[in-house]
Amino acid sequence: MNLNTLNYKIKSKKIRVGRGIGSGKGKTCGRGMKGQKSRSGVAIKSFEGGQMPLYRRLPKRGFNPIFKKNVAILNLNQLQNYLSKNLISNKNTLNLLELKKSKIFKKKTTKLKLLGNGELKDKINIEVDFISKSAKEKIEKIGGSIKLITK
Repeated sequence: MNLNTLNYKIKSKKIRVGRGIGSGKGKTCGRGMKGQKSRSGVAIKSFEGGQMPLYRRLPKRGFNPIFKKNVAILNLNQLQNYLSKNLISNKNTLNLLELKKSKIFKKKTTKLKLLGNGELKDKINIEVDFISKSAKEKIEKIGGSIKLITK
């Protein structure tokens, strides 16, 4: 017993159109009589006979804002990770410009938001645009300082 006997009809036979009346697909080859769809080289993908097509009946979704603010989000555990790997230093004030220089954030980012997920072990001075309550509490508890940038 081999694979061929298990599934004996693996490949179905190709229908040869236009090969006489007896084939069931002779003369017009299953395209019917006359009309646009009986001709060759015709593709009517979303045409509905003049009726408003489905893709135009349905509402458009989504919106791409022109003045999108690229806010970079940073958690305390990520910040601690960068400090321990010496990617950033806590000697001077840490801000978005410093983080961009160390290639942590892309050049497109315009604002920085600090979130309080995780723990911070090192004392740090940081300038941010937005900060969560928990992050503020944790930094102040260690003895670090936060400067909020308001525009």
